[in-house]
Amino acid sequence: MTILVQKFGGTSVGSIEKINKIADRIVRDLDQDNRLVIVVSAMSGETNRLLSLGNDISAEPDSREMDVLLASGEQVTISLLSMALIDRGRNAQSYLGDQVSITTDNQFGRARIESIDTENLRRDLDDGVVPIVAGFQGVDREGNLTTLGRGGSDTTAVAIAAALEADECQICTDVDGVYTADPRLVENARRLATVTFEEMLELASLGSKVLSARSVEFASKYRVPMRVLSTFEEGSGTLITMENATMEQPIVSGIAHTADEAKLTVSGVPDVPGVASRILSPIGKAPIEVDMIVQNTGADGLTDFTFTVKRGDYAKAVKILESICKDLGAREVSGDNTIAKISVVGVGMRSHAGVATRLFDALAAENINIQMISTSEIKISIVVAERYMELALRCAHDEFGLSE
Repeated sequence: MTILVQKFGGTSVGSIEKINKIADRIVRDLDQDNRLVIVVSAMSGETNRLLSLGNDISAEPDSREMDVLLASGEQVTISLLSMALIDRGRNAQSYLGDQVSITTDNQFGRARIESIDTENLRRDLDDGVVPIVAGFQGVDREGNLTTLGRGGSDTTAVAIAAALEADECQICTDVDGVYTADPRLVENARRLATVTFEEMLELASLGSKVLSARSVEFASKYRVPMRVLSTFEEGSGTLITMENATMEQPIVSGIAHTADEAKLTVSGVPDVPGVASRILSPIGKAPIEVDMIVQNTGADGLTDFTFTVKRGDYAKAVKILESICKDLGAREVSGDNTIAKISVVGVGMRSHAGVATRLFDALAAENINIQMISTSEIKISIVVAERYMELALRCAHDEFGLSE
């Protein structure tokens, strides 16, 4: 008998009608001799509503109390879905994170899972009961409610699948799989049948919104096969799994993008040891996450230092750099918050030379200027002007034959 962990996100459980459709789907899967554990998010918009309430009541909400507030969203969903299954003649029982129990550290708002007690879940599976588990939440060793942060329900589902040694963790969402590029921007984008953990982790961290990078990292660590499926449409979706050494991998598997980028440059800084630390240390303490970094070759004892941040952090980062510009001995601070990042990803890059050249030549043929470049063993990321983002995406997609 197959054990599956299925996770349904906020858009999938966004209304009573959708919850009833999910209940019908679960019944069909049970009838195919599967044993199921279901993980659900709060209904779409609910977490944002709760966040807004907390921020309305306090300019700086207490982190512990905010987690108590946010954890209430999933409680509604697990009870409604359990009721729907019971009405269909199936045994179901809802579980909050502390009832499972999912033990986490005490970092409120971004807690990390330390252990899961599977006793109740295994008992339910043996007794033919469908456990409906609240995603995104757990409890620390002092009994405090905690939330896992962005992508927390995906992480909950993967962690439960790992603890139960489930056959598969299925992430059911509003798309029918992982595509070679965003199909909203690249009309001939193709759904991938399989993708490796390594590739999916890169795609997720570089802008693909289908899965959270944290959940993919967890699945890779514990070798939990993941599958992205449409909640309401039939199909095999995309399987995320270990690399198959017996099969030749495509050079490029997918392309990710993000327009939420900004670039900052500190010009004319002394080309001496420690200058990068002096620039990035106050940025890191802000805290502002830095992505791509380029330091030009020095001339006349001076160099230019460029890095990217999220667009929402741009104004804050400019103020920090301007405040330390004189101490650095820099000439000026400049920036651009109208850029985009495009990344091509594929494990096949390891065994194929000239991938970067092909990408650069294809963009040059469309007169697209590359402002920054970052590479790893299976990834090439470039920064271009935002107005060229869609053209660059389609150009790269065509160059590597991803629609075929």
